[in-house]
Amino acid sequence: MPAEDLARSQASALTPRRRTVVKAAAASAALAAPLAGALPARAAEAGPAFLHGVASGDPLPDGVLLWTRVTPTPDAVPGSGKGPDVTVRWEVAEDKGFSRVVGRGATTARAASDHTVKADVRGLRPAATYYYRFSVGDADGGSAVLSPVGRTRTAPAHDAAAPGVRFGVVSCSNWEAGYFAAYRHLAARTELDAVLHLGDYLYEYASGGYASADGVVREHRPRHEIVTLADYRVRHGVHKTDPDARAMHATHPLIAIWDDHEVANDAWSGGAENHQPDTEGPWSARVAAAKQAYFEWMPVRPSTEGTVYRRLRFGKLADLHLLDLRSFRSQQVKPGSGAVDAPDRTITGRAQLDWLKAGLASSDAAWKLVGTSVMISPVAFGSLPAYLLAPLAELLGLPKEGLAVNTDQWDGYTHDRAELLTHLRDKGIRNTVFLTGDIHMAWANDVPVKAATYPVSPSAATEFVVTSVTSDNVDDLLKVPPHTVSLAGVAAVKAANRHVKWLDMDSHGYGVLDVTAERSQMDYYVVSDRRDPGAASAWARSYRTLSGTQKVERVREPVR
Repeated sequence: MPAEDLARSQASALTPRRRTVVKAAAASAALAAPLAGALPARAAEAGPAFLHGVASGDPLPDGVLLWTRVTPTPDAVPGSGKGPDVTVRWEVAEDKGFSRVVGRGATTARAASDHTVKADVRGLRPAATYYYRFSVGDADGGSAVLSPVGRTRTAPAHDAAAPGVRFGVVSCSNWEAGYFAAYRHLAARTELDAVLHLGDYLYEYASGGYASADGVVREHRPRHEIVTLADYRVRHGVHKTDPDARAMHATHPLIAIWDDHEVANDAWSGGAENHQPDTEGPWSARVAAAKQAYFEWMPVRPSTEGTVYRRLRFGKLADLHLLDLRSFRSQQVKPGSGAVDAPDRTITGRAQLDWLKAGLASSDAAWKLVGTSVMISPVAFGSLPAYLLAPLAELLGLPKEGLAVNTDQWDGYTHDRAELLTHLRDKGIRNTVFLTGDIHMAWANDVPVKAATYPVSPSAATEFVVTSVTSDNVDDLLKVPPHTVSLAGVAAVKAANRHVKWLDMDSHGYGVLDVTAERSQMDYYVVSDRRDPGAASAWARSYRTLSGTQKVERVREPVR
């Protein structure tokens, strides 16, 4: 079903570390050169309605997870706790007219789960397109209320030699900073197998707390910072009223992980920069509320210990390892501190790192894709030759790989990173590609085992980082035209980090990752104006890594 048809069928404090990175880049460049408001205009007038669209996610060879939210009565808005429980039926068919139905079932939308429902449908054919819908009411009597129709796709069979797989890739979608045109353009690409969302699907701040440099484009609901379960439910509900988000969800299965803003900025296992226990209550209560709302409102299967780390397979072509880099990590340290190298500091937690290492070593897939919410490639300044750096770092208590800019990334947890990259090298694990969001910039990187001696010492993997959908980047903060003063900052970053092959500090947009047995290629697309709901999209750059090389190289045109 074309995306246009789908669309027509559907009615506190600044962030020091995240913003420090973007502001530092900007400074370098400059120096060098109420609850009802959560509902759409068309509310449920008298009976059940599907006001938040439909979605699917986590595709398997024989099934997919289906999602929707029912508004059973006009007062049963997200987070209200109001409204009766209602039976919701679902159907899956091979055609959008539902003449070839292959599966039916029913579940219950309850106030206890904010009237969201999920159906984990199995028994489907691999690598196949399906259509689905939900209904409430008397189907036999012809009075049932139907949801919009969604389109989804299953993964290839586990042992299939799939010729290719293609993902849309997005991150950092701040509601107040602009419109989600990137989602609309991905919805129009019906050849995608899924959309990979790498974190910061929403932001927790009060209205204006993380606004665009030019002001709030559209206000959050609720307007205050979200802390309680009801707050998180309302904020999720708002995002599911965006027409471009609804179109994307209704067209492609979503594969999502969280980063920090789904809970609070710079989250770690015991707290967050943007959480004050004395006024906002226990951290554990806030985390529990945020995670409950996330699993209610997102088409994601909870994994080990109620987190999002899990593994999906796309035939023998690709294994996708998805990480949770917030639930188990140690607290961040200040940039420039040698404590980043401490062996007792972790970003993954022991169990998750062992799980990842074992999965990478045992994979027989041609490509090992790793979804990571924060950048694994080192970004450091003040790097010295290895023979000088080691003794100076020892004497002065500095990080051994140079002065890291952002210790919220893997740069703040160098022992975990070294263990993982050494594992890739020692086990001869090739074709590992990290897929990353978070930093509001686009990057194409080799991932060196020892950055200080790269390229004499080899890279163990490659990394593609996508920019933000809407969240501020360098030109937004400086209030300058894109790609002007930031060019000097780009040059400075690349000069100090030779493994960085490309960097775009200014654009907003999305990526399209195309994987074949021979190569993995990321095509980077930019939108013309994040503040324009009708923004156009244009191809910007393409980079690929060829099988067996562990290096990225520029490609002169996108995959067609």
